Amino acid sequence: MTDSLLVEQRGAITLLTVNRPKARNAIDLATARAIEAAVDAFEADDSARVLVLTGAENTFSAGMDLIAAAKGEMPITEKRGPLGITAKPPSKPMISAVEGYALAGGFELALAGDLIVASSTARFGIPEVKRGLVAAAGGVLRLTQRLPRPIVAELALTGGQIAAQRLYDLGLVNRVVEPGTTLEVALELAAEIVAAAPLSVAASKRIIDESPDWPSAEAFAKQGEIALPALFSKDAAEGAIAFAQKREPVWQGR
Repeated sequence: MTDSLLVEQRGAITLLTVNRPKARNAIDLATARAIEAAVDAFEADDSARVLVLTGAENTFSAGMDLIAAAKGEMPITEKRGPLGITAKPPSKPMISAVEGYALAGGFELALAGDLIVASSTARFGIPEVKRGLVAAAGGVLRLTQRLPRPIVAELALTGGQIAAQRLYDLGLVNRVVEPGTTLEVALELAAEIVAAAPLSVAASKRIIDESPDWPSAEAFAKQGEIALPALFSKDAAEGAIAFAQKREPVWQGR
C-alpha cells in the first residue's frame, strides 16, 4: 500500500481517500495499484458492504498523473485496468463523494461508482482532447450510457466542464450538497444501503449492471434467475416478519 491512498473501515463501509493533494489527487501507478488492492480486499471481505471513494483536501481527482505518464508510467493495473478500478469496478455498491474537481480520469473514477454525491461547487469534465488524449478509461463510454448524446458530445469533443447541478438535473448525480459535506452525505447513503438486506442489494445491483446487455425477450427470465435466491431466502421471511412485528429486521445474508 502507499500513503497516497488512505483506507478506513467504518463498520460495513470501506472508505478510500485518494491522498495526493499537492498533485490535485492525480493518480500515478503506485496509487492505481493501491486502489486495486483496496478494492480487491473490499470485495473479499464478506463484512464489507459498501465502498465510498473520495479525495483529500476538497478535491476529488484531476485524473491521471500526466507528469508520471510523460515518463512512461501509466496508471494501469493488470486486473482492474486504468486508475486501478475503471475497467472492473467493484461488484458491491460504490459511492463517489466529489468535492472540487473531478476532471479527466477523476470524472472516470467518479463514474465507476453507482451513486455520486457532489458539492454544489464541484466541476466535472473530460478534457482529454485538449491534451491529445481520449477519455478511454470509461469516460466517453459511461457518459454515453448515462447522458443524452448532445451533452456527451459537447463534453467529449470540446473538453469543457460541467457543473454538479447540471449533472444532477440530467440524472447523473444523486445529491448536490453544501461544500464540505459530500463525505457525510455519502456515508449516510452508504448506511442506508447497509441497512437493507444483503442478498437483495446484491441481486438488485447485478440486474442494474447486467440488464443493458440482455436481449429484451430474455430480460424478464434473466432477472428472475438473479432475484430468485433473494426472494426465497431466510432474509425475505425475516423482512416480512419484522414488518408485521413493527421492528427492524435482523439480516443474516442467507
